[in-house]
Amino acid sequence: MSPPPRRAESSALTHDLWTANVPTRRAAREPLPRHPLRGADRPRAVDGARGPRFNDPMRLETALLACAGLALLACAPRRIPGTDIRDTPETRAVVEAIDAYRQAAERRDASAVLALVSPHYFDTAGTPDPADDVDFEQLKKRLADDYRQITALRLQLGVRRIDVEGDKAAAYVFYDEHYRIQTKVGEVSKQANDSHRMQLVREGGRWLFASGL
Repeated sequence: MSPPPRRAESSALTHDLWTANVPTRRAAREPLPRHPLRGADRPRAVDGARGPRFNDPMRLETALLACAGLALLACAPRRIPGTDIRDTPETRAVVEAIDAYRQAAERRDASAVLALVSPHYFDTAGTPDPADDVDFEQLKKRLADDYRQITALRLQLGVRRIDVEGDKAAAYVFYDEHYRIQTKVGEVSKQANDSHRMQLVREGGRWLFASGL
């Protein structure tokens, strides 16, 4: 977004508008005609309330609308900075859990990731096929295998929405990851991005991942 004009620039523009229709001086000592918006000595602000066409009801209505707008802004729910997510203790805790996962994943620290996971973790991968289901023990093995091959990882997570219902939460995120893996022919760079849903549960006062990793 472009920044608003500075006050000094606004004053200069106003001055130009005030002097735009002043006739050119014909002689060195010939006084300029008084500008219709000028007083005896210097320019003054024009107050519409003093003009013959001023509409008092309209002015009151405008003032009431302005006050109503300010009241709505004051009553609007707070948002977590950088997101459109309502800022509550629950949503903020979920966002913190997701960011903790991101940091642990970038360090390729399997133990730190598992510390954020519920022991009841179970992910169906969005399919009815039980062959691709992942529970806590399978996740533990998969993380160890994956991080052993990955030599570098950068993960970005954008949280778009969080739904909280009691001790369960669903976070809808967009992820963008860039990583390098070690292969028989050397390191290979890879990249992936997609929308994703993470399920979390509150256990022992902490929000832990129940699926979606």
